Amino acid sequence: AAASALFVAFAPVQSAWRALFFASLWLLAELARVKFFTGFPWGEGGYAHVDGWARPLAAWVGVHGLTFVAAAVAAWLAFCLLAPRTRWRSALAGVLASAIIAWLPVFNVGDVEPDAALAQPMSVTLLQGNIPQDEKFVRGTGVDTALRWYGEQLQNAKSALVVAPETALPLLPQQLPDGYWQALQARFTSGDQAALIGLPLGDFDTGYSNSVLGLKPALPGQAFQSQPEPYRYDKHHLVPFGEVIPPGFHWFIRLMNIPLGDFNRGAVGQPSFAWQGQRLAPNICYEDLFGEELAARFVDGRQAPTVFVNVGNIAWFGNTVAIDQHLQISRMRALEFGRPMIRATNTGATVIINRLGDVTHSLPRHTRGALTGDVQGRSGITPYAWWAGRFGLWPLWALGLVIALGAFLARRR
Repeated sequence: AAASALFVAFAPVQSAWRALFFASLWLLAELARVKFFTGFPWGEGGYAHVDGWARPLAAWVGVHGLTFVAAAVAAWLAFCLLAPRTRWRSALAGVLASAIIAWLPVFNVGDVEPDAALAQPMSVTLLQGNIPQDEKFVRGTGVDTALRWYGEQLQNAKSALVVAPETALPLLPQQLPDGYWQALQARFTSGDQAALIGLPLGDFDTGYSNSVLGLKPALPGQAFQSQPEPYRYDKHHLVPFGEVIPPGFHWFIRLMNIPLGDFNRGAVGQPSFAWQGQRLAPNICYEDLFGEELAARFVDGRQAPTVFVNVGNIAWFGNTVAIDQHLQISRMRALEFGRPMIRATNTGATVIINRLGDVTHSLPRHTRGALTGDVQGRSGITPYAWWAGRFGLWPLWALGLVIALGAFLARRR
C-alpha cells in the first residue's frame, strides 16, 4: 500500500521511468518486509518465478532481484505496450531489454558442478513424525509418541545420513528418559552413519536454544573416545512470539502452549556439519526465508556448504497452502546458491530438492514416514552467493533508492 501510494503521488510521465519507479518502490517495500519487526518476507512476488522464465536469474540477483525484474516488466507492459499511442521505438526497446534480461543467465550461472570429493551422492533418510501441534509438547501423548517413533527410526535407519526435524525430540537432553540420549550417541559413535536431530538445548542459568545436534563416528585419531563431542547448530533467526517474546506478550505464549518460548540467538554463518566429504549446512524452519543470512556461509569458498539441510515444523498452520509456500521458498534457495536442499519436517513438505530447484523425492504431507533417497552435493559459488555473502542486501537497497530518486528527478524535469 505504501509503495502504491508513493507511486501515485510521485510517478513520472514517461513510460520507462514510470515502470522503473514502480519496480524500485515495490523492491524497497519487500526489502522493508525483510527487516522490519525482525522480518517476515513470506510470499514475496519473486517466488512466483521459481518455475518461470526468469528462474535462471535467481543465481545472479536472488528472489528480491527477481521481484524487481518482474515488477519492472509487468509495469512496462502496462504503461507502454498497453497504453494508447505507444511509440514503436519504445515498444521495441522494451522487448529487446526483456529478451536480454531473460537470456543473460544462460551464458554463465556459476561453477556449481560436483568436484572430485563430491562425485558420489550421499544416501539420506528424512523423518516426518506428523505429531499434532496440540499434542507435540504434551507428556503422555505427543511427547511419548515422538520419543518412541523417532528413537526407533534413528536406531534402524540404513542411510549414510538420518535427519529428524525441528524439536523432533521435544525435551531437553537432561529431561529425556534414562539412557535414551546415551543410546543414540552410542548408535552413531562407530560405523558409517551420521544423524542430525532437532531438539531444544540449554538450562535455566544459561538460557535455551532451538538447536540441531549432529552425531557421527569419531575420527581415526579419536578412536578411544566413545562419545565424541556432538556438532551443534543454534537457530539464529527466531520467530517473534514463538521463540522470542516481546515485552508484555508472555500471555500469548501461554495461550499457544509453547514451552521454552524465549530462546537465545545463534550466530550468523555457523560452521557446517562435515560428513563423507560433504559440508551440510542446517537451517531451522523459516530461516530459509533469509537468503542473505545463508549467504554468509559462502564468503570462504573452501568452507562453503555443499548441501542445505532444513529441519522444520509448520504444523501450526495445519494442512494449508503454507506447506506449498514454504516448499517454494526452499526451492528458490536452491536456485540462488546452486545447492541441493533436503528438508525433514514434522508434517511436510519433507523432500529432496536438487540444485536446479526441482523436487526429486517427496513424502506425502500429514503422514508419518521416512523418506529415503540420494543427494548430490555441489561446490562453487554463484554470483548471488558471492555478493550477498559480502554485502547482504545493501546493493538492492542502493538500486531501489537510486532508481526511485532518478525517476523522481525525471518527473520534476
